[in-house]
Amino acid sequence: MKFSERKQMTFQQKTYAFCQKYKHSLLLLYLLLYLPWFTYLEKTVTKHFHVIHMPIDDKIPFIEYFIVPYLLWFAYVAAAVLYFLLKNKYAFYKLCAFLFVGMTVFLVISTVYPNGHYLRPSVFERDNIFVDLVKGLYLADTPTNLFPSIHVYNSIGVNIAIWRCQDFKKKKFIRYGSAILMISIVLSTMFLKQHSVFDVITGIVFSAFMYTVVYTRDILNAGKTEPSLEEQAWRI
Repeated sequence: MKFSERKQMTFQQKTYAFCQKYKHSLLLLYLLLYLPWFTYLEKTVTKHFHVIHMPIDDKIPFIEYFIVPYLLWFAYVAAAVLYFLLKNKYAFYKLCAFLFVGMTVFLVISTVYPNGHYLRPSVFERDNIFVDLVKGLYLADTPTNLFPSIHVYNSIGVNIAIWRCQDFKKKKFIRYGSAILMISIVLSTMFLKQHSVFDVITGIVFSAFMYTVVYTRDILNAGKTEPSLEEQAWRI
C-alpha cells in the first residue's frame, strides 16, 4: 500500500471517528428549517401586520451603545452551542431542546399572527460609530416578527445552560459574566427600539415555562430515573 493511500485511509478513518463522536451535531440541521422560514417571514411581513406596543415603550429612551451587547448575542449563543456540542453532550441536548422549541414557536406565532412595531427613531440625535452600527442593523433586520423576542429567549436559555452545567460550577467569572451579558442583551432589545416591552415579557415568561419543561421536568429523561450528577456532567 502506497504512503498516499495509507495517509488517505487515515484521514478517512479520522473523519469517520469524528462524525461518530459528534453525531449529535445533526441536531443543528434544524437551522435548515429555521433560517428559510425566518427569511420568508422577513420578506413577506413588511406592511400588513398587528402593531405591538405598550405605553411604557414610549418612556424608554434610545441608547445606541446597547448595540454592543445586542450584537454580542450572536457570538454568545454560537459559542455556547459549540462548547456543549464538543464538551458536554447531555447539556447540548438540553440547550438545543430549549432553543429549538422556542424558535419554532416563535416562527409559528409570526406566521399565524404577523406582527411588528413603529418604535424605531426616524432621526438620530447623535452621530457616532454606534449609531452607524444601529443603522446597519435596521437595514438588515425589519421591525417585524417580534414576539416572543428570540434575543431575549435564547439569551436566557444559554445563561440557564451555563449555570446548570457542572463544568462551570467553580468558574464564577464565566457564570456571572454570562448573567451580566444576558441582562445587557435583554435591555438592549428595548433601548435599541428593536422590541417592545411586550416582546421582552413574553420572551421571559416563555423561557420560564420552557425551563420547567426541559430542566425541572427533564423531558430528555421522561419515564426514567433522575440522571446522576455524573451523567449531567458527562463529557464527550
